[in-house]
Amino acid sequence: MDFLFYAAIPLGFILANPEQNAIAGAILLATFIGTGSSFLAFAIAAEKFNLDKPQFKYKSFYYLNGLTEGTETIAIFVAFCLWPQHFAVLASIFATACAVTVFTRIHGGYNTLKQLEADIHKS
Repeated sequence: MDFLFYAAIPLGFILANPEQNAIAGAILLATFIGTGSSFLAFAIAAEKFNLDKPQFKYKSFYYLNGLTEGTETIAIFVAFCLWPQHFAVLASIFATACAVTVFTRIHGGYNTLKQLEADIHKS
């Protein structure tokens, strides 16, 4: 449900003022798809390889950290509501942070799986 909520807020700002908010909002939605996809894709791979979850023992799947997590997302949504006239700038900044998250998750996930594969071949 959180992914639907995360999409609904920018969509609301896009619909409220398409001329001002459409481009930045669309880019933000695209980066949200990237953060969610990279998160879930690695969780599937981690499950397949039975990876241990050392930092998050009580999570049901492997949790790959990123720069933009739930707390940061809620904080930016509050900022959108406090300063709606600055939505485009705030959304652009947060989209950049989300893009960094996508990159670091893909990079970190790739390296983790590559190391796991190397460890398996050593055994």
